[in-house]
Amino acid sequence: MVARTARIPPQGTTLQGNDMMHSRVRIRLLAACFAFSSLAATAGQPIPAEVLARTPAIQSVSMSTDGKNLVALVVAPGGKDGDTALASWDLDHIDAGSRITPSGDRMKFVSASALKADRILVIARQEWTGQLGGCGEGKRTGATKTFVFKTYLTDGSHKKFDEAFAAKSSKIDMPEDMRRCLELAGTASLANPLPLDPDNVIIRQLDPGSMVSNYLLYNLRSGESKLLFKGGGRSEPGLFDPRTGELLTRTQLEPVGGGEYEQQVLIRDPESNQFVVHPNLTRKLSERYTVDIVGRDERSGKFYVLTDLFSDKVQAWLYDPATRTFEDEPLLAHPKYSISRLIFGRQPSDFGRILGFAVDGPQVEVTYIDPRMQAIQALLEKNFPAQSVMITGYDDGLGKVLFTTSSHRDPPAYHLLLDRKRIVSLGSRLPSFKPEWVGEQRWVEYRARDGMTIPAILDLPAGWTPAQGPLPAIVHPHGGPWSRDYMGWDVSGWVPFLTSRGYAVLRPQYRGSTGLGRALWLAGDAEWGQKMQDDLDDGAAWLVQQGIADTRREAIFGYSYGGFAAAAAVVRPNGPFQCAIAGAPVTDLAKLGWSWSENRLQRILQGRTVKGMDPMQNTGKASIPVLLFVGDRDVRTPAFHAEGFYKAVKDKVPAKFALVPDMPHSMPWYPRQQLQALGLIEAFLEHDCNLKG
Repeated sequence: MVARTARIPPQGTTLQGNDMMHSRVRIRLLAACFAFSSLAATAGQPIPAEVLARTPAIQSVSMSTDGKNLVALVVAPGGKDGDTALASWDLDHIDAGSRITPSGDRMKFVSASALKADRILVIARQEWTGQLGGCGEGKRTGATKTFVFKTYLTDGSHKKFDEAFAAKSSKIDMPEDMRRCLELAGTASLANPLPLDPDNVIIRQLDPGSMVSNYLLYNLRSGESKLLFKGGGRSEPGLFDPRTGELLTRTQLEPVGGGEYEQQVLIRDPESNQFVVHPNLTRKLSERYTVDIVGRDERSGKFYVLTDLFSDKVQAWLYDPATRTFEDEPLLAHPKYSISRLIFGRQPSDFGRILGFAVDGPQVEVTYIDPRMQAIQALLEKNFPAQSVMITGYDDGLGKVLFTTSSHRDPPAYHLLLDRKRIVSLGSRLPSFKPEWVGEQRWVEYRARDGMTIPAILDLPAGWTPAQGPLPAIVHPHGGPWSRDYMGWDVSGWVPFLTSRGYAVLRPQYRGSTGLGRALWLAGDAEWGQKMQDDLDDGAAWLVQQGIADTRREAIFGYSYGGFAAAAAVVRPNGPFQCAIAGAPVTDLAKLGWSWSENRLQRILQGRTVKGMDPMQNTGKASIPVLLFVGDRDVRTPAFHAEGFYKAVKDKVPAKFALVPDMPHSMPWYPRQQLQALGLIEAFLEHDCNLKG
């Protein structure tokens, strides 16, 4: 790991050479009360691509549970394309500013988090080219370009970066292929922070000898560890006691015949100290019920379970391990949406108590039932009207509260509430972004042709009214497909980029999407390019029916699974779209079958649902122009999918293909990669699709 700590000069001076001294950066103080003027949206102001492509000014912000330290990633002072730096604050001297350490020349920081014991966890990556040696994502497809990720531990001084949680046995002599395998696959990660323990955390560590993952109690100060759970076989750990680290529950995968598996849930019996199977929590994998044990009530010994066993949506229930039964009524339930999490206290004064809960609605909505947290949430929402406020950290006594604000018009910004009297702004991800560039956002629903209700997010250009007439429109399916979109800020930047250029954007939560009910999720099984695709076509028809879109000016743009959907639209007869943009698409379902996932459970669970219309088997039916782009370091949907489809259709329809240098599948991307992608999208829609007439 090569990292250097730069001196940040006073305002108006120039950073010279490689000055290695530590310095401090001032942060801006805000008053406790704010006055916000109304935003007058103005049409005709395209967002500059450079604004959206920029490396976030601040990201990955966290506070240690003891309230002593704050950590973030920031733009490296004087850095080049995509360079990041580690920033940390001493919260007892917050006005003194932050310590800044840029990434190394090759290994770039991509995330960071504040731990206890004055430790900071940092994840970095660098490009790697060569044979994968049977390791990591992409090993099944013959990929030779990927990224190496490494996890490091440092402290507030940033003087030394040690590989985090490294197993002592990794020092032994081993074949070069195995050593490279370990580097690519990663050897350790944080599993549980144990917030009350001043020194220890739980880590997941890969055993170099057996290549299985063990779970250990790890001392951050001494580096010593103690085995808690030995990996291997078909068993995985579940809930660890957040006080002691003792394993309370685990799961076990057992074959039950006919290629079917049963996921058994076992709970430790406090008298015999043995794990016992609980049939009421055990289900067949193919049934795909959610049974997530998320906590334990220390007084009664009952477990908090998030499950959809009794409803289409996930509810919170109490389960008694002594009687092996659920209570008669759910603890928490929402009539329309799932309960996504329970918020447990993590400080000595509130540890283990339920402080609130989150509902997985159009956007995640947090409700606090604890009076102190209720009051703070209300105070913050009053200071930041029309924005979503999310508390992400606090100390015992609530003298220091870390929170994030955002909306679909406002990029995430990070703040501290100190002594419930003043707010310190740490900054916005995109400080040059103007909210008036963004128009209206709505949560809508429409009926698919078979009667199923499809939720969707509709984004409109700033200043548009129906009196101005229909718009050119983009149907924009999400990736996954076992995923979903939320209202609020679009991290990809694609939606505001398009709406600011005059397009309406519809994001259907098509069947197969998760988080919006089990019925919608299961309805997508084996319907790739079929009923899942009908939902997208029906969304395009709905836009026309509502007077929002012109039937002659609609396109489809998606990435990952969304890229598959765009490729499928190219070869589906009588579709509603004039053109398609497929980013990092899957186009060949036959090849996807043998490269589906590195995770065995996911291969069993999801792999069998990947069936339907295969675009590569139907390229002779191509009927609309298509742009395909993918990164040359994408090991999740390798370039052969996009390039093979392009070669098969380029003589039948206008087609373009772009291979983006050094771009992985998932963000973060370097600014140059996002600029290239945005440029490709804009030019294709305007010139090849001619959507604006």
